Amino acid sequence: MPSKPIDEPTRPAKGYRARDVITGVFVASLLISNVITVKPVSFFGWPIDAGTMLFPVTYIFGDILTEVYGYAQARRTIWIGLGCNLLLAGCAALAVHLPADPSWGQQEAYAAILGNTPRIVGASALAYWCGEFANSAVLAKLKVKTRGRFLWIRTIGSTVVGQSIDSGVFVFAAFWGVWEPGLVVQVFYANVVLKTAYEALATPFTYLLVGYLKRLEGLDPLDRDTSLSPFRWRG
Repeated sequence: MPSKPIDEPTRPAKGYRARDVITGVFVASLLISNVITVKPVSFFGWPIDAGTMLFPVTYIFGDILTEVYGYAQARRTIWIGLGCNLLLAGCAALAVHLPADPSWGQQEAYAAILGNTPRIVGASALAYWCGEFANSAVLAKLKVKTRGRFLWIRTIGSTVVGQSIDSGVFVFAAFWGVWEPGLVVQVFYANVVLKTAYEALATPFTYLLVGYLKRLEGLDPLDRDTSLSPFRWRG
């Protein structure tokens, strides 16, 4: 009896070849930021949380998702990121509270770093949810208004809105009562300025990657009829 032929792996459909990679970088940047953000650092004299080094990447790739794949795809990715964020919070809390082996003497240091993670991830989840959806919605609307021109206006304009909301919610929810009030306010202003500057400096990279992905995927959607509600999975 002849054996059944083995199906060859299929290539991703045109239009979605790089989508999973972009989604993966987006989610990884979000989770790594939440772990390293517990440390306040000085950046050329500016007080910021360490997560600021990487977190703006989520906005860059969120812009790319909305620009190349449309708001509906960005919305799904934002929800995926939120789910992974909550999973990280739950696992961190469980790991801290499980009894440590008596021979291991690092429980206090471990808890000092990851013990704040549930609060930080909770604050980050709320800030991320508000900021990312605002960022993607503004970019999608600006793309329609500009008829797909002036990408730099869309990316920077949407980032100013999204990062202001994100930084305000996150810094006050995560660090109020933990850091001195003056430091919290300084970190908020520094985050907004630095994250927006980050996006502006990354504009040439964004142009290159967006152009490459549009040619690769054959996509350049305008969200004229797309619902901008965050509570829909399709359309």
